[in-house]
Amino acid sequence: MKKSLGVKTAKEMDGASVCVAPGTSTELAVADFFREHKIKFTPIIIADVNEIQNAYLAGRCDAYSTDASGLAGFRFQQGAKKDDHILLPDIISKEPLGAMVRKGDDKFFDIVRWTYFAMTIAEEHGITAANVDEALKSTVPEVRRMLGVEGDMGKALGVDNKWAYNAIKQNGNFAENWERNVTPYGVPRGINNLWNKGGLHYAPPLR
Repeated sequence: MKKSLGVKTAKEMDGASVCVAPGTSTELAVADFFREHKIKFTPIIIADVNEIQNAYLAGRCDAYSTDASGLAGFRFQQGAKKDDHILLPDIISKEPLGAMVRKGDDKFFDIVRWTYFAMTIAEEHGITAANVDEALKSTVPEVRRMLGVEGDMGKALGVDNKWAYNAIKQNGNFAENWERNVTPYGVPRGINNLWNKGGLHYAPPLR
């Protein structure tokens, strides 16, 4: 919403108009939220995402609703005027996003999945793109297996045993990726933090 409206939470939006795409989970989530809290709203239904955003900026609706990451990106795109818009704290629907691969490509799915796990484990152990070479000397069994110093984890995935080392060396751990690609949009890590830091990200042991 525009900051000038002075709204702090979605529960204060009684009578508001909301721009939303038709036939999406967001459309239903918005309707459910207002229904649950017994407040009224006027949906402004527009199919094209660019038209939705232009309608919001032009004042045709009081608020724009979509996935939180999409809203953060849209706000960031406003450049010097991004602070004229606020992201309300209410998460009205759980819409998890993650890496995707083509259905049926199980081998590539395993590689993507375990690369994410490796980046998460690297963060747990404090291994970064900058110090991963030093980590090759680690005596921690899980770290040694992950970085290909011992074991055949890569072979089991059909890739080189240094697959995780290469991924971390080139891209960093999960936290480094978040800081580089998400933090600039103003999105707090929140539940996307590690399990031992109050978040939901958890990797099985590499054995």
